[in-house]
Amino acid sequence: LLDLAFHPAFRENRKYYLKYQIFENGTVATIVVEKQFTPDFQADSGKPPRRLLKIESIAEDHSGGCLQFGPDGYLYIVMGDTGPHHDPNGHAQNLQLLLGKLLRIDVNRTGGDLAYAIPADNPFVGRDDARPEIWAYGLRNPWRFSFDRLTGDLWLADVGQDRVEEVALVRRGENHGWNVYE
Repeated sequence: LLDLAFHPAFRENRKYYLKYQIFENGTVATIVVEKQFTPDFQADSGKPPRRLLKIESIAEDHSGGCLQFGPDGYLYIVMGDTGPHHDPNGHAQNLQLLLGKLLRIDVNRTGGDLAYAIPADNPFVGRDDARPEIWAYGLRNPWRFSFDRLTGDLWLADVGQDRVEEVALVRRGENHGWNVYE
């Protein structure tokens, strides 16, 4: 288990979200699911989870760690480059992969074949060369992030390769540089 987040309307809909890893079909994958509590909030409902995302790892490392709802009501999810060391294939810079990215999705709606919808103002919506879930990219192993209660700014901690750990202010569409530089 990498993280847990409660829906902003949890008291009404009892929904919560898990990010965890599994070993499936010979590879490690990061999974994000939606689950629900019983009406009395005493236990999980026992209903099957709704799988939102499955992101397969390349080298079984650097899967990121955090997911939470932003002040805008959307679910933000971090995903690491999954390795190997130094991200030699440039996963974090490849906008067609969800690896090495901060993602932003709408769990209250669905779109097309997806179990979620893409917010219309995500920075790469409408581009054929990029996944529309991406909010920011160029991350190595983003572990935790938080929204400033006063400004709504998103602060993110990214684990460095050799010497540098990073705390960054992340904005829409930004490239944070990994694997080009640390």
